[in-house]
Amino acid sequence: MTHVVIIGAYGSAGAAAAGDLVEMDGIELTLIDDGDPGGGLCILEGCMPSKEVLSAAAHRFQARHDDRLVGDIPDVDLEAVVETKNDRTRGWAGHRRDSIHEMAERDDVTFVHDTATVVDDHTVRAGGTDYDADYIVVATGSSVNVPDVPGIEDVEFMTSKDVLHATEFPDSGIVMGFGYIGMEMVPYLAEAGGMDLTVIEHDERPIDEADPAFGDEARRIYEDNWAIDIPTNCYEQRLEPTDDGGVRLYVEFEDGSEETYEADQLFCFTGRRPTVEGLGLENAGVSPEGDWARETMQSRDADHVYAIGDVNGKEPILHVAKEQGFTAAENIRRQEAGAQPQPYENVHHHVIFSGLGIYPFARVGHTEGTATAAGYDVVTATRQASDDGVFKSKDVPDGLAKLVVDADDGTVLGWQGLHYHADSFAKALQIVVELGLDVRDLPDRAYHPTLPENLDGLIRDCTAQLE
Repeated sequence: MTHVVIIGAYGSAGAAAAGDLVEMDGIELTLIDDGDPGGGLCILEGCMPSKEVLSAAAHRFQARHDDRLVGDIPDVDLEAVVETKNDRTRGWAGHRRDSIHEMAERDDVTFVHDTATVVDDHTVRAGGTDYDADYIVVATGSSVNVPDVPGIEDVEFMTSKDVLHATEFPDSGIVMGFGYIGMEMVPYLAEAGGMDLTVIEHDERPIDEADPAFGDEARRIYEDNWAIDIPTNCYEQRLEPTDDGGVRLYVEFEDGSEETYEADQLFCFTGRRPTVEGLGLENAGVSPEGDWARETMQSRDADHVYAIGDVNGKEPILHVAKEQGFTAAENIRRQEAGAQPQPYENVHHHVIFSGLGIYPFARVGHTEGTATAAGYDVVTATRQASDDGVFKSKDVPDGLAKLVVDADDGTVLGWQGLHYHADSFAKALQIVVELGLDVRDLPDRAYHPTLPENLDGLIRDCTAQLE
């Protein structure tokens, strides 16, 4: 029997790897996780609970923006929001735990609810027992990254986890970190919490993975619809508490000018870092620093040690973590069969539930910039949501979309959308991009009045350029 030890079995990546490995002949599994209650970051403190709270704020936003509705604008009952969110996430996490515990009912699977430590090349210790492993799969996820800003140790700050559990907020806040987490949490704080916010943006615009027009539109939507100010091209210099218990942030802009901002509360949405402290990976000759995992998901220092999900620092996205788990399981099987492990490859497919999920950003495949950098000659088409009356009729008129097509053979290379239901559009475009379909072969009709009319326009515009 080949013995595989998975450290972090409750998480999305670890559970995916375990689910595949448990079905393979000749595999003995030891699944280790010290989570309490356990269920993985995404379910308990990440993407699933965040969508729960965003939905409540989204209903309020749409109610106060629709002039056809009369009466007082409703308040968001934060206690009810948190209670409902907790009930649902506990249920989802319970399903995840149950799936792991059901695996452990098999004769060749052991579950250990304890902290794991790697003690040498092939030994993992947990619960007072040493487990000899042919392969070690590290799936310990990520932890909050606290920025190294002078004075941060002197002020209190809230992370996204704190926000998801909060039932009250102060009047004003300063936000550091405007990536995925910040893009989602900031309008929630403004809409549900009623806060005035200053959001520090290091770059010229948010959403650096998108073409510039999308970041500019996102910033406009945020500043036009909420009490949000987004200074750009600036960096945090130092923090200090104010006399009334708030926070003061000193900022320097790229042109050398300086500004000082004060607020009641500091929020740190400054990303996450791999959770590797205390694992003892150095005892297996593995240095978990930088780009420490290969595309096969094997560590660069040891072929029998795999790193999957957030812990490898590659792409902290739920579906990517799962796919990396599947890749690790398959490559362990290949190693055992004497075959060459294969790299994990995926088409870029990200969704940010920006604008309370009313104006989400989604990207599949190439942008115009990445396609050009990859050597493609491209044609593109861009449409504003307001170009299609259905967005106006649904009272969500903002946003835009863009299609990128290979000018030589018509292959759809990528799409971006920042508009109502762009998150749902992404699946259709994923199919188109991953199958390498020719834009001229795509039907350019939708049943009126539906939002995909926007796609029809993009298809027609690109086809016309090719012809």
